[in-house]
Parts: sequence; structure tokens; C-alpha cells
Amino acid sequence: MIQVFGHKAPDTDSTGSPLIWAWYLSEVRKTPAKAVLQGTPNTEAVWMLGKWKLDLPEVIEDVKAGDQCVIVDTNNPGELPASINDAEVIEIIDHHLLAGGIKTRLPINITIRPLACTATIMHDLIGDDLDRAPDWVKGVMLTCILSDTLEFRSPTTTPHDRWVAEKLGAALGVSIPEYATEMFTAKSDVSSFSDAALLKMDSKEYELGGKQIRISVLETTAPQVLLDRKAQLLAAMPGVAAEDGADEVMLFIVDILNERSTLLVPNDFVRAVAAASFGVPVEGDSVVLPGVVSRKKQIIPALKL
Repeated sequence: MIQVFGHKAPDTDSTGSPLIWAWYLSEVRKTPAKAVLQGTPNTEAVWMLGKWKLDLPEVIEDVKAGDQCVIVDTNNPGELPASINDAEVIEIIDHHLLAGGIKTRLPINITIRPLACTATIMHDLIGDDLDRAPDWVKGVMLTCILSDTLEFRSPTTTPHDRWVAEKLGAALGVSIPEYATEMFTAKSDVSSFSDAALLKMDSKEYELGGKQIRISVLETTAPQVLLDRKAQLLAAMPGVAAEDGADEVMLFIVDILNERSTLLVPNDFVRAVAAASFGVPVEGDSVVLPGVVSRKKQIIPALKL
């Protein structure tokens, strides 16, 4: 059985894209496959599963030698199971920069395209076979695209992402504005999560100035709910960093509706990074960054000391 999975701390795309591709492998290519996750998905992804009446995929801790795997929504070994190079990776589908470091036994199919969402790439790869897909496949695909593009607000959005989403919405009879509002409301409900869990919920590894940084992003339509927990989140950062083997945690609270981020500033290192990277004066324990909503396109490429 082929295992299909995305990155650790799975967001909506890393939850949905494995489900889409496992359906395609099993039903179209006739190669049995199952979607699995590396951790508990975020609240928006859980909402998506409920919306389309899907079971939560199995959560795995690692892979074994000889396991056949398809990697989606990442190609970074730091975001993959520890034993990934012992497994048999047979395909990679992604929309992030090429990280390198994954070893394969044989040549494989690798598809990395400059689109906002892995599900958009899958739409193109599946082609006319999508006509035979059940509604849940199209619904999950739509959810992933709207999530990764923040309903087309993110600068990562391409005309093709939007065209695919609007095509899927029409096919399903879904009003995209209403659907996206439901999604983002679910994403913003973080009341049941601890401060440490919030810092880990949507986090990527990055090296800066010889330090390992966890770049965490929380996208929400209710930023004040998170800002009200600012003191607790700041206090939890050293412990989360130590647990993850990192030096620092940088948390960006993305205000989806107002299209801006608030970066929490726990210490002088993060203060210096913020000032150098975004060209803004940084006083106190947070700074607002107007227009900054994308980690992939606006945050990580800008980081410097």
C-alpha cells in the first residue's frame, strides 16, 4: 500500500492533497494507496474533513525501509519522517522551493510548479479523470486552494489557481465567499489549543544567522483572540524552541480580512530580524506588518539580519 503524506504539522493542503492523490492512485492508476498524516491537522483541515464526511487519516510517526511513499506539499527533509531516505519515495508533488536532500533508489516523477497550492497541481495532473471523481475530491481540492490563497488574497495566488477554484465551486454549486467564510471561521477557533500547540500548529524550519528558527503562522479572521494571549504565547516560545531543537520561534498572526500580520517579538534577536527584514521600527513585544500575509512569498524570502 502506497502511503501519501505531506509535511509535519499538517495544514489544510497537507491534509487534503494526500486524500486527493490517494484517491487518484487507487481509483485511476489502480495502485492501492492511502493518505496518512504527520501529526494532528489544524482546525480548518478538521472542518474540511467533517464538511465532506471524511475520516481523519492515520497519523504516522515515521516510515520503514521499503515503504512506498508519495510526498506532497513539501520536499524538505526537515518536514518529513526521520527515516524518509530509507523508504522508497516514488513521487513528489509540491509548490515550494526545491530544498534537496531526499534520496531515491530509482528515477521518480517530480512535479514542482510555481502555483499557490498543491491541489491546483493535482487538478492539472488528474486532467479529464477528475470527471469521474466523487464530489468530496473536488470539495477537498477547492478547500485546499482557498486555504492556501486566503480566498485569493495571498500574493502567491496565480490566475490559474483562481480559475481552478472557481471551476470547482461552480461544479459543486458552492458560493466561494460563503464557503471561505465558513473555512476561516473554523480556522480561527483556537480556544481548545494550548499556547505551545498554537506555536507548533503551522510551523516551518528556517536557518538564519547560524540559528535554527521555527517560522510559525496563524491565519485568522479574529486576530484579537490570539493577541489577547500574547503574553502566554511569548512565554511559551523558549520551551517550544527547545523541544523542537530550534534556537528561536517567530510567530506571525495573519489577519486574513485586513491583510496584515502581527509579529510577536520575544527578544532582541527577533527585534533585530524584524527591523532588518521588514524595514520597520520595532518597539515593545509586537509589530504590525501591513500587507504581509504569505510566509512563502513575503516572510521567509525577506528574513535577514
